[in-house]
Parts: sequence; structure tokens; C-alpha cells
Amino acid sequence: MEKIVRQLNWIYYSQMVIALIVLTAMYYAFSKALYEPLDTMSSLGQAVQYIVIIDALITIPLGLYLIKWFKPQTSEKYFKLAAARILLVSNTMPIGIFAFYWMGGYKSMLWVAAIAAIAWYFTKPTLGKAEAEMTPKDPNEETY
Repeated sequence: MEKIVRQLNWIYYSQMVIALIVLTAMYYAFSKALYEPLDTMSSLGQAVQYIVIIDALITIPLGLYLIKWFKPQTSEKYFKLAAARILLVSNTMPIGIFAFYWMGGYKSMLWVAAIAAIAWYFTKPTLGKAEAEMTPKDPNEETY
């Protein structure tokens, strides 16, 4: 199980590296005026906002509850589901950062990226979390 957690940590931290690369590239392009910022009230600007927000509304809850829905029985299935959880939850970070700079510093997109970053934090793979998610739950156990 330790090997699986280590592999999941590589995926986990690679998502942050991707977000930092997008942040650095877009900040550089924005500060050097290498592109024309998108108007937030234009049709394209509103479409981009809808895409980023709908992506966050779908992928973050789906990713966070993925393992609870499928209840993995084997370590291979757990690895696949945990990797999918990390990728689903964290995909909105770079998209939101990109949209933030593309729209000339539109703060709503930065908030969406921040929400994804907070959700991404809860997907951090640990040995205790992996063992807790792999143990079958007793249906007769009281939950109060």
C-alpha cells in the first residue's frame, strides 16, 4: 500500500506543478502584454466563464465522492480511483488560472481556481486515508 500512496503522491504534486507552470506562463504573457485580454462581458468571455464554473461544479464533487460510490476492493482499483479523484478535482486549478489571466485579471476565475485548490488539498494521498477507504464498512454499525 505504501508504494501505491507514493505513486499517488507523484500524481498529486504533478498537478500542482502543472498549475504553477500555467501561472508562471500566463503571468509572464500578461505582464509583457503578449496577448489582448478577453472582455468578460463578450460572448466568448461569458462562454469561458460558464465552462470554467460548470467544470468546477461537476468535477470537484464527482472526484471527491468517487471512491465512496465505487468502494474499491483491490489495491489496483483503489489506485485507479484515487488517481482519477486527484485528476478530476485538480483539473480546474490550471483552467481557472488560465482564464483569470486571459480575461485580464478577472477575480471570479481566480476564486474558482482557489476552490479547486482547497478541494485538491483534501485528495492528498496518505497511508491512513488509503487504509480507511479500503476497509469495508459494516452495514449493521450505528452511525450516530
